[in-house]
Amino acid sequence: MSKDLFEKQASNYEKNKHRVSNVDRIANAVINNVNLDREMHVMDFGSGTGLLLERIAPFVRKVTAIDISRAMNEQLVTKQASLACDIDILEIDLVSTDITDKFDGILSSMTMHHVKDIEAMFVKFYSLLNDGGIIAISDLDKEDGSFHTEDTGVFHSGFDRELIANAAKQACFRDVEVIDASVVHKPHGDFSVFLLTAKK
Repeated sequence: MSKDLFEKQASNYEKNKHRVSNVDRIANAVINNVNLDREMHVMDFGSGTGLLLERIAPFVRKVTAIDISRAMNEQLVTKQASLACDIDILEIDLVSTDITDKFDGILSSMTMHHVKDIEAMFVKFYSLLNDGGIIAISDLDKEDGSFHTEDTGVFHSGFDRELIANAAKQACFRDVEVIDASVVHKPHGDFSVFLLTAKK
């Protein structure tokens, strides 16, 4: 496994109020725009410390949390027993690792900018979903590169909404929509965040 780029951040990750508030708003956008139910098994791609999945847990049967960072996963393990649904935690790089599970939904918050080939990622998401399954992918709108102040393996300075929607459509997703989800407030500026939803 390559160097854990989040090792130093993990223990203090949730002490950043702006970060927590951002994921809270993303979770609200997901809950308000996606039909979740207690029969669903969903993936949280790039689950980190579990900020998104702990908000989603009461609405689904099971969450498979996938994150490449051991330090982040260790933080999530401390919450596991208190979460409102079943949780599996997989420490893998989904980009290069194949899994056999199928999901009713794939959720992701602020992770896609760490993925080099987003077109291939959408194709993989599609292959991992049951028929009728949904995606709810949230990330930064296109920005000037100043959002990240540390090297955590960033490949994209946010995304043009039309381009990321087209990547989902090219992977055969239907009913693709991109809406406003949040704004991250930083000392040097505000950064808007979208939510992309679609169905298989």
